[in-house]
Amino acid sequence: MNPVPTAPSAVRPRRVVTDRRGGGSVPPYDSFNLGGHVGDDPAAVGANRGRLAGELGVPGERLVWMDQVHGTRVAVVDGPADGPLPATDAVVTRTPGLVLCVLVADCVPVLLADPAAGVVAAVHAGREGVRAGVVPATLAAMARLGSRPADVTALLGPAVCGACYEVPRAMQAEVARVAPAAAVRTRRGTAGLDLRAGLDALLRGAGVGQVVHDPRCTVEDRRLFSHRRDGVTGRQAGVVWLG
Repeated sequence: MNPVPTAPSAVRPRRVVTDRRGGGSVPPYDSFNLGGHVGDDPAAVGANRGRLAGELGVPGERLVWMDQVHGTRVAVVDGPADGPLPATDAVVTRTPGLVLCVLVADCVPVLLADPAAGVVAAVHAGREGVRAGVVPATLAAMARLGSRPADVTALLGPAVCGACYEVPRAMQAEVARVAPAAAVRTRRGTAGLDLRAGLDALLRGAGVGQVVHDPRCTVEDRRLFSHRRDGVTGRQAGVVWLG
């Protein structure tokens, strides 16, 4: 797991991105798979999630998971959830000690924090989510809790890079209508998408004060899960909470 430092504040937002090392799952989910929907042994996933909670120093029930569907539903929570939040791709809270988790294996985990307002959010931003506007929807939900974009910091976690993410031209154009900076050429010279570049521009355009990239490519870095590279595989997590 790779802690990402945040600016000191009274609220202390914290962000962590996991990788595939150090868990109990067997191939092809080896080894720190946190996804319960990919065919892995539920006992292994449960043990891995328990280890994550232990590493973060919180009870397991304080981890909030989502049933991600590449949509734009944003859930605002103030306490533990009874299972994954249904059909949800972003979750927001102002409750300290509640750990918001987003699962990925090529999509972008977007971890947002407003230390001034004491609001954090975890967002699942794949191609469809970017096109449909999941990040603006999340910023709007944060604003309803008192957050201001200028006070928000964003971490864009590891994801498939633009050089590796080849898509049909029509698909590239659909995303580029919403996030023009996402339209790139792959290393083969074909139409591609750099979702982090597109999200960076969207966030800065919305007035977000700071955007930080974890530059790792999930396809290129075998310490990370990648659905595009491996097909059947596990999921790493981006997590954010108020410590």
